[in-house]
Amino acid sequence: MIRQLLRSASPLRAFSTGRTWNVYLSGEIHSSWREVIGAGVAKRGLPVTLTSPNTSHEDSDDCGAIILGDEAVRPTYDNKGARLNLIRTRTLLEDADVVVVRFGDKYRQWNAAFDAGYATALGKPVVTLHPPGISHMLKEVNATALAVCEEAEQVVAVLDYVITGALPAPRDADFKPMMERVGPGNPDP
Repeated sequence: MIRQLLRSASPLRAFSTGRTWNVYLSGEIHSSWREVIGAGVAKRGLPVTLTSPNTSHEDSDDCGAIILGDEAVRPTYDNKGARLNLIRTRTLLEDADVVVVRFGDKYRQWNAAFDAGYATALGKPVVTLHPPGISHMLKEVNATALAVCEEAEQVVAVLDYVITGALPAPRDADFKPMMERVGPGNPDP
């Protein structure tokens, strides 16, 4: 009953934290998932600041050589860029309240896996986002995530619930709450 009231009364929220949440969006850079999350956060009016690594692949690769000087061999060229990018990544990850890590099915995202591990080591809540077809490959990463999403819209719903307590309509048309299925309370305390 309360759940139905909360869903039907849009200005009413179960709770609000009264703060702005910093959400770091890590991972795959070849699709519009960040824009989908940004639009969803804005549409729901969530108090969220979204941050991310530099999503220009070329700039991310070339920044060290452009700023600090060119290198003749690839390992030192890459190392300069990686270190500059790490200044941004480390700072924003450490400032994040929640870290969302997107894995796509086309490319190996070593950076995303590193960010998920680093965020976990920092004690940050991690939400993973990926197609179901790569769940097995990510089972250890998903085991540390507090939510595993298949669609960017689910990430927005997770953020909305965590921040405001608002629940969306159930994804499954035949959903019944556990209390309706097995009854209230713990049958074997």
